[in-house]
Amino acid sequence: MPELAYANAETRLLGRTHVWWWDLPAHAVPADVALLGPAELDRLRRYRKPADAAAYAATRAGARRALGSVLGIPAHEITLGRAACPGCGDPHHGPPRLERPGLPVAISISRTASRGVIAVRSDTAVGVDIEALRTIGDPSNDHLAQMALTPAEREALLDTPPGPRRDGLFLRCWTRKEAVLKAVGLGLVGTELNRLETHPRTSGPVVVEHTQDGPTTRWSVEDLDLGDRYAAAVARPHGPAPSGTHIHPHD
Repeated sequence: MPELAYANAETRLLGRTHVWWWDLPAHAVPADVALLGPAELDRLRRYRKPADAAAYAATRAGARRALGSVLGIPAHEITLGRAACPGCGDPHHGPPRLERPGLPVAISISRTASRGVIAVRSDTAVGVDIEALRTIGDPSNDHLAQMALTPAEREALLDTPPGPRRDGLFLRCWTRKEAVLKAVGLGLVGTELNRLETHPRTSGPVVVEHTQDGPTTRWSVEDLDLGDRYAAAVARPHGPAPSGTHIHPHD
């Protein structure tokens, strides 16, 4: 069965990056909770705010439904886990992975206010990030901007008048960085964001280089149109991608 599932999935993926998105409810949906595994249920019970618990459950359930649609198997047959962190080997904070069925499919999951997303690729790394648009502080003295932006990125923001366009430019930088870090598998911990150049003046795709305690890797990063109220990006290993990225709204 896994071999047949992967043969069908390979035909659907064909070297493409597939991205599914879905809206997140304000209250937990029993059908979402029913798809969660024991570790996920334990984490769900630790959320203090009902809306946060609902968003978590819907994100994990939505990821299973999207994977089920591309693999051609029911969502309840899918088990999600974590790969070991490539930086320290800890199995508890590595990138998400598909545990069952045991197929060479790379996944990345993200969520923000009211929207969840998953990116899927066959037999290679992938990273995705989504952020709700919001007001950002002055990049010349805002702590987050100082910590996150390269000099060229700060210059691009300062050349843009304050307002929604500048806010969107900052979140373009942020989501591109997060997408690369998720594809690398290291996440934000221990990463010097202000050394990761994302070329925000370019609409993309762009090539972003990542160096962190090891060799430099190159990533092709593409902005995603997931709605007017969101900034999002997906990263994959740099190289030919004749089939591009396919975005699927997922009910």
